[in-house]
Amino acid sequence: MPQPLIRLIDTVRRGEVRWINYLLASVLALGSDAGLFLLLLDAGLAAMAASAVGYCAGILVHWLVSSRLVFADGAAARGTGERHRQKMLFVGSALVGLAVTTAIVGTGTALGLDPRLAKLAAIVISFQTTYMLRRHIVFRAAAA
Repeated sequence: MPQPLIRLIDTVRRGEVRWINYLLASVLALGSDAGLFLLLLDAGLAAMAASAVGYCAGILVHWLVSSRLVFADGAAARGTGERHRQKMLFVGSALVGLAVTTAIVGTGTALGLDPRLAKLAAIVISFQTTYMLRRHIVFRAAAA
């Protein structure tokens, strides 16, 4: 079993509340992303544009939930330079997650893996990657 998956299972077994809250925030953000994507597609927007707008909405929803609930103890005060820095780091972590996902799906499909399985693996690994970045870098005071 891959090491990141073993760590993920151990975290769930320990019942880390912050991790579970982050999982719920991620589900909400993914639902916002996918829901807006489908609405925009139905409205006639091109798939690429609908995907980009949905992804950005998902990042916004994730920021709102993460900074106010999941990592509230590590979020900087609103209107400060530190808060702006956290927002930029948060977007950066989202882009890292996107790069991880893209690389895993691309590599998996190039190796002959079903793209849906590659995407599933990418979701698990990208989720854990962004969680660790956000917990230990973006909202570093929350990890103490």
